[in-house]
Amino acid sequence: MTKTYLGLAAATVALMATPALAATLDADGDGLVTFEEMTAAMPEISEETFMLIDANADGAVDAEELATAEQAGTIPPQDS
Repeated sequence: MTKTYLGLAAATVALMATPALAATLDADGDGLVTFEEMTAAMPEISEETFMLIDANADGAVDAEELATAEQAGTIPPQDS
């Protein structure tokens, strides 16, 4: 049951990050943030930091990865 609650909490956080993701970082509106999109909004982000944020190493940051990076303090919170 604890795993269910943790899963729901993670999903809720990811959904809460989605509007901020679309509004501030996702320039093409595809639901993912590339390194180029992220550095356009946050020029201080290095490729190394982007790779750290991109937990599944698919070359793009999704809402859940963004929320995790915000919670960890890797990037500043994105206001919706």
